[in-house]
Amino acid sequence: MKLNKARIKKNYRVIISWTYTEWGGAQIYFLSIIKNAPSDWHFTVVLPKNSNDDIKKFFELPNVKLEFFESGYGLLEARGIVNKLKRQCRRIYSEYATFQKLDSLDLKNSVLHIESPPWQSWILLYLLTKRTNVFVTIHNALTENVPNWRKKVWSRRLSFLVKNKNFHLFAANENAVDSLKKYISEKFWDKLILSRACINPREIEKVEQISLEKNNLLLKHELPIDKFIVLCVGQFVDRKGRWIFLESAREISKINKNIFFVWLMPKLPDDEDKQKVENYNLKDSFKMVLSENVGKKREEILQFFRIADVFTLPSLWEGLPIAILEAMALGIPTISTDLNAIPEAVINGKTGLLVKIGDSEALTAAILRLYENGNLRRELGENGRKFVKEKFDESVWAQIALENYKKCLIQQ
Repeated sequence: MKLNKARIKKNYRVIISWTYTEWGGAQIYFLSIIKNAPSDWHFTVVLPKNSNDDIKKFFELPNVKLEFFESGYGLLEARGIVNKLKRQCRRIYSEYATFQKLDSLDLKNSVLHIESPPWQSWILLYLLTKRTNVFVTIHNALTENVPNWRKKVWSRRLSFLVKNKNFHLFAANENAVDSLKKYISEKFWDKLILSRACINPREIEKVEQISLEKNNLLLKHELPIDKFIVLCVGQFVDRKGRWIFLESAREISKINKNIFFVWLMPKLPDDEDKQKVENYNLKDSFKMVLSENVGKKREEILQFFRIADVFTLPSLWEGLPIAILEAMALGIPTISTDLNAIPEAVINGKTGLLVKIGDSEALTAAILRLYENGNLRRELGENGRKFVKEKFDESVWAQIALENYKKCLIQQ
């Protein structure tokens, strides 16, 4: 019996990987699993060598070994057919490089959790299931705005993978679960495991205990100390609703000079997008802040959230952004769009405000409503804080992933 226990403990090994260079909710999700694992678990994180150094630093943990492969690709939107084809080629090459690297590791005595869409990367995932148990997490519902022929292709690829006993499918929210059920047979629905992307209440409480010198923080980043701050956090890309955000900022700036807009982002836009931003004439009402200038640690990023009087993320397409959960957990009244899984956290009028997708006028009205009503801000902030800390505690949901890993490791 002692030998069996020793053997099982030795095999508590997990390999985590993704093929792209940007930082996002998937990496925060992986971190939540790693940080909540017992001390006898060991993780190898495999990521592109050309990833930002800040991403690498987040995974420099005692139970983590970092491994790198060449040529990750970028997720940002590509303009034009030629650029889209180039990005697709980079994605395929990146998957090839990922496979080569993973194949050189001890897959036989590990499980693999990889961030890679199965309807797109089905060949890569199939090859990996020939070597070990493979877990994939779906963070976003599959879009309905595609031709029927493409839906049929996705369905066939997903059905092919879920039939494989070594393929395991997590969904980060209920909306993603419901979406996936449309593509696979009912007899495989039990393979859809809800494993939420969440926040760490202990980390939030640690940040809240830090005495906030808000004015000093605002001055450090050359932000006004006497204005009402509306904050957005995330990549400055179309699907995050960047132009909706700026349209709302422009309209509000015409009637209220006391409201200032901030976007915290991991990377500044290119020259073409910078020119588009300048065309909104928001020099006195809007500022882009780089996350690397805010801090190198998660706590420093979360501390920056606290400059906000209101948080908003007018997304056009995604699942349930971690930034929304973090803002709510910090008690910041939140506005977002009635989209996919976002209403699972932002309950309109109770834990936050929801507006229609792509509706800058509705966003403007919601911001002005919260600006004018301090009692509503406090009510939504407190309700949001309680709801997220109760329903989205990563220590609870990480255990689901760990238990499924363990089941496979024992059976291997």
